[in-house]
Amino acid sequence: MSEFVTGVTFGGAEWTPSYVNDINQSTCIGCGRCFKVCPRDVFDLVEKSDALADFDGYGDEDDDDENMVMSIKNANDCIGCEACSKVCPKNCFTHAHKEAA
Repeated sequence: MSEFVTGVTFGGAEWTPSYVNDINQSTCIGCGRCFKVCPRDVFDLVEKSDALADFDGYGDEDDDDENMVMSIKNANDCIGCEACSKVCPKNCFTHAHKEAA
């Protein structure tokens, strides 16, 4: 059984952070809510055409060239609070626990 990085809340309860490891850019609407709520500058808003350049989707990505989507700019700064996924209206985020060293 793996042990994960854990922390302690101010009240003394154990807490296991869950770090962002992916954003589903095909469903992201670029609203910026995650960007605004993130305390660590983990995200960056990019043009959808750049983010999906390698996407082999269903052919409609070219129609959205001016749309913006969120990308992970600095995953190493994520503190695992999951605030981004809590405010995301499209459930674009995937998180994972980190194994303890």
